[in-house]
Amino acid sequence: MGSSEPRFDAIGIVVSDMARALNFYRMLGLEFPDGAQSEAHVEVVLTGGLRLMFDTEDLVRSFDKSFKPPESGGRIGFAFACESSAAVDAMHGEIVAAGHASHLAPFDAFWGQRYATVVDPDGNLVDLFAVL
Repeated sequence: MGSSEPRFDAIGIVVSDMARALNFYRMLGLEFPDGAQSEAHVEVVLTGGLRLMFDTEDLVRSFDKSFKPPESGGRIGFAFACESSAAVDAMHGEIVAAGHASHLAPFDAFWGQRYATVVDPDGNLVDLFAVL
């Protein structure tokens, strides 16, 4: 890759409620600085150096006046590896018990994983999986 070629660096999520979004992703093991819930932009560096960024709708509107949040979930999903089938079931249960929606209850998928999908506070699908 030449020095003039772009490098994939970050994934951004536009959120309607920063505190609620960060609380959801904290349940999945992401760590954020104290006070982050009151910021308009928050990011975390993931394993391998990729950044996951969260921006409030108001922040995005400050530079893109035409921004309108989508009415349903998009075509991008996130996937979190769990240590075991039991861990998938437990994490799914913990997230649902915290008031978040389940999209797919845990099941043994034909591709060899225990698999479940929950919905983050902004309608993004988040997969939980473990190798069977």
